[in-house]
Amino acid sequence: MATGTRIPRGIDDFDTYIVNTSNYLFKGTPTNAERLGILTDESTQWKAFADKWMPDYQKYKDKKNSRTIAVRDKLLQIISDTIEYDQKNRILDRIAASPNVIIEDLGIFNINIGILQKTRRSVLTTPITEPVTVTIQPLGGGSMNIKCYSTTGQRSAIYSVADSVQYVYIVSDTPPVSAEAPGLSKEISTRGTFTLALGSGSSAKNLYIYFRWYCTKHPELSGPWSAMQTSLIL
Repeated sequence: MATGTRIPRGIDDFDTYIVNTSNYLFKGTPTNAERLGILTDESTQWKAFADKWMPDYQKYKDKKNSRTIAVRDKLLQIISDTIEYDQKNRILDRIAASPNVIIEDLGIFNINIGILQKTRRSVLTTPITEPVTVTIQPLGGGSMNIKCYSTTGQRSAIYSVADSVQYVYIVSDTPPVSAEAPGLSKEISTRGTFTLALGSGSSAKNLYIYFRWYCTKHPELSGPWSAMQTSLIL
């Protein structure tokens, strides 16, 4: 996502932004919108931009059959309307100034990334509780395509408070008893989507693997291990 402006101007980047932020406003009890001082009609309007956006973005993604200049222009207009609404109501400025703002809010709304990164280094004091959701796709030749998600995003990405995802795994016919079992290989990825190359000799065997959000500078604050994932290697 672009960091030069809070609301991305590019169509693909805006898709990630508007979907993630509109979902995030309605999460929690009280909701994140209520905690940050965003009025009900404002959060409802923000979600309306996302709801209007998604059907046309699906058409835009289909370059062969449904992407047209008219569809592109509609998407650009929604981006413009969202930016104008923010400027008029100062949504993001108010989130940034809220006494209840937390690191995760800044990351989700793309606010003050420099401050966010500094805060990660100096203020992070509580362990991450966010789980890792994973999809694993065997690619053949012993390689696996892995995508990691948080509950706040619909696209694979590193969770905003972490700086990487850590994973431990073994290729075996017998599953390990836990993520702390001896004999597991341990690695990290700074990307939400990556390829795990296990070698062609691993084909037809099972991959047993666990994941957690990880902080390289504060490993003691890293998240909990996921449930064990199992996949046949092709």
